Amino acid sequence: MPLSNLTKQHPAVYEQLSAFSAAAEEAAADAGVDAKLVELIKIRVSQLNGCAFCTRLHSRDAVKLGETSDRLAVLPAWWESQYFSAIEAAALGLAEEVTRLSVPQRTEWDTGALTPEQISAVSWLALVMGAWNRVAIRSGYRVAP
Repeated sequence: MPLSNLTKQHPAVYEQLSAFSAAAEEAAADAGVDAKLVELIKIRVSQLNGCAFCTRLHSRDAVKLGETSDRLAVLPAWWESQYFSAIEAAALGLAEEVTRLSVPQRTEWDTGALTPEQISAVSWLALVMGAWNRVAIRSGYRVAP
């Protein structure tokens, strides 16, 4: 698959995606979604989309915010662990549903732990993170030790 650094080829579009991302993060903060949970959502969406660049980037950001290595290690199987609160589990389940666009709609995450504002904010976070994953993958961003 031929790669092209999308951010350099069309910087104006990149800037619009960056503004979209900032707006989604602002909506999450306004809805009371914790900053560490925002990073967990970004990581989980990136894992599902197979984006190593974004997974590493947001894992490092989560650690800076105080996230633990144990919680990051079990994030791919969050539903099997007891590490995540009801709000976190609901947000992660919703982010997975938005990312996978499962049909029929999965609603195991819908436990009432999230407010309608938080449901909207988490959905926007998952949507914008999916866009970033696709930019990184199509651009061939390198992930080296």
